[in-house]
Amino acid sequence: MILPSLHPAPVSAVCERRRRMSFALTPRSIGLLLLGFVWLVPGFWDGRLAYAMPAWDALVLLFALIDGLRLPAPAELSASRSWSNAPALDSETEIDLTLENGGRLILDCRLVDDLPPALVAEPATRRLTAFPRVTAHLRYRVEPKERGDWETGRLFVRYRSPLGLIERWARAPLIQTVRVYPALRAGEAQQIFLARSRQIDLQLRRSQQRGLGRDFESLRDYREGDDLRDICWTATARRGSPITRQYQTERSQPVWIVLDCGRLMRARVAMAQMPKDFGRTPSPHSKLDHACTTAVALAQLALYSGDRVGLLAYGHGIQQRLLPGRGASHLRQLIESLALARAEGSEADHLRATAVLNRLQPRRSLILWITDLAETAMRPEVIDGALQLLRRHVLLFVAMAQPEVEQIAQSRPNNIEQMFRASAAQEMAGSRELLLARLHEQGALTLDLNPEALTSSVLNQYLTVKERAMV
Repeated sequence: MILPSLHPAPVSAVCERRRRMSFALTPRSIGLLLLGFVWLVPGFWDGRLAYAMPAWDALVLLFALIDGLRLPAPAELSASRSWSNAPALDSETEIDLTLENGGRLILDCRLVDDLPPALVAEPATRRLTAFPRVTAHLRYRVEPKERGDWETGRLFVRYRSPLGLIERWARAPLIQTVRVYPALRAGEAQQIFLARSRQIDLQLRRSQQRGLGRDFESLRDYREGDDLRDICWTATARRGSPITRQYQTERSQPVWIVLDCGRLMRARVAMAQMPKDFGRTPSPHSKLDHACTTAVALAQLALYSGDRVGLLAYGHGIQQRLLPGRGASHLRQLIESLALARAEGSEADHLRATAVLNRLQPRRSLILWITDLAETAMRPEVIDGALQLLRRHVLLFVAMAQPEVEQIAQSRPNNIEQMFRASAAQEMAGSRELLLARLHEQGALTLDLNPEALTSSVLNQYLTVKERAMV
């Protein structure tokens, strides 16, 4: 399914004065003023020549004043900011800044776009030449680091004439709220999964299972033993003999994505196998960021397959809740909800989320639960919640592992300290494996994955569930 447009709206504004004294001398003017000290050298022999220095400085200041009066006022400049694509993790976004010069001089401008730290580490100064009555464009790229809503600041403009003796300061209030989304997989990255989904759908159409499910398939003559509730009375009246309805297994199933937003999902993990293009090192993201990326990919695939997708993101309380639905508008709502999911500092209330989900979805469905297992002496609460869901749903339980712990468990210790660290890591890994094995014995589909393998493994498991008609 094609992703809906998530571009931030363009914003424009007329520039205003930055402060009351919104001008200053440029380095060129200061250099010319300092050049006046040269007249002090011959002044040692002839005192009259020493008066040339203040005359020179006055002349420089006069030219600077005339140059400053020729510059257009800040109100004669207007600026705008637009976005080439939706800001998302692990992708670059191009920003287009435009500056329209309403004056009569060519302006040498220096722009500073005040963006939040979630988009840029530090705002940079960029140069732009603005011709009179012509819109000048400046494009640069940013790579978002954090999901959520972030407020951009003003655009600061410093401009001077070609003479370059006076510099004026202005600012454009290009303040807007920008939403940073989870990593959005391109259509090319999902072609294999979409092709397999189409193949599974064709197979299910060829092997229709009549008599199961509640999707209407066809009409036939009534036979002894048929349920009286399945008799089609309108067709019976037309034909004069009992006619019964035939049903088939539903091809459209509800799929719920349940995301744990508790403290365990705040851990940051670097994607070790992520490609490094143009020398750019990928920044580490939290486990929740990786879970949201997988949720978007699964939602796209499930909606393409005809299923209805719902979302439940929870921490100490319910953060985001979206009932199952279809269509591009529903996908947009789901992506918007995932962008606002925040990892909390407290432990998540898993049993509360289980109760809410059972109330919202009483019928059988497929549930993808992405979480992590706490290291406790007792059985984690999330396991109890998963066992409650298994009574009526098909559960795909995904525990996100920490790659650093796995590396320590597999490493060969060289001293006593490393030996204890390796033993603790191996004990943690064994405990996780035992918990997931017991959950698997109760009928759950379990995965214990590093974040870099999360998306592809979940999509493959979803297609396997569809192929086997497990829901």
